[in-house]
Amino acid sequence: MTMEHLNQYYPIVLMFIVAVGFVATTMLATHYLGPKRKTQTKLDSFECGIEPQGNARIPFSIKYFLVAILFVLFDVEVIFMYPWAVLFKELGMQGFIEMVLFISFLLVGLFYIIKRGALKWE
Repeated sequence: MTMEHLNQYYPIVLMFIVAVGFVATTMLATHYLGPKRKTQTKLDSFECGIEPQGNARIPFSIKYFLVAILFVLFDVEVIFMYPWAVLFKELGMQGFIEMVLFISFLLVGLFYIIKRGALKWE
């Protein structure tokens, strides 16, 4: 790449430096300049105005985490399908074949998850 091409990236690099600098400055300023009063009321957990009862660290089924992760995994496919749908005519047959392969891989993963019983609640 020539220097002329690299010059096009300076605004992006400058914006990144300013953003990181702003975040770092704000975090440091609030840490060092903010009040440091640790009272029992501030250290208590707060749940929608309800007084805390018992231990918040009780174990619960891993199924909740599994369903959440699977939702995110299969929800991300929409991010890839939307641009494909918008550019469907421009991509032609090659784009169609690639999307069929993509959806096929996702379906294989879904059938694997169903076969393993990850979505069964008992």
